[in-house]
Amino acid sequence: MKSKALLGIFALLSLTFSSTVMAVEKGDWIARFGWASVNPKSDNHDVVTVESASSLAVNLSYMLSNNLAIEVLGAYPFEHDIKLVGGPRVASTEHLPPTVSVQWHFMPDNPLKPYVGLGVNYTAFFSTKTTGALADSTLKLSNSTGMAAEVGADIMMGDNWMLNLSARYIDIETKAKLDGASLGDVAIDPYVYTFAVGFKF
Repeated sequence: MKSKALLGIFALLSLTFSSTVMAVEKGDWIARFGWASVNPKSDNHDVVTVESASSLAVNLSYMLSNNLAIEVLGAYPFEHDIKLVGGPRVASTEHLPPTVSVQWHFMPDNPLKPYVGLGVNYTAFFSTKTTGALADSTLKLSNSTGMAAEVGADIMMGDNWMLNLSARYIDIETKAKLDGASLGDVAIDPYVYTFAVGFKF
């Protein structure tokens, strides 16, 4: 009985999707607005660790062909706490991670549209502040350029509106200095998870 019920649900969804034109094709623009979570890897550095942060995100894609797109990712600044390994918070920093990617959309005519992407990220760090044990010190973080890879899917909710889920890996590595003395490289290398609402025009 359960299998028959599931088949009935899938059949109903298929009829619903097939009743609306949901193709994405050459010349289309797709704007997506949502919420992103930046999750640095846990072993950033021998002394400090960079915590996760969330913020509003936006991306804009242009379909170069029915399958190939170019995407620009932007966001409201992410603010990360910086803690001593196993210890308290000693600093915070903000960053912006603009990323340009080339995407391959596997099924542009399907209501579920998976894709993969590969691109270049530039991360700018700013508003870095120290506190606690480092309150009287100056921490500086260099900007970063690295590769970015993504997987995602658009789920059409009509002819133009869609939901979007994506996951990215971004190569972010910054050189840290404390009062002018080098602390070495801090490998942030986050996974970025995004949930968004999109519109095709």
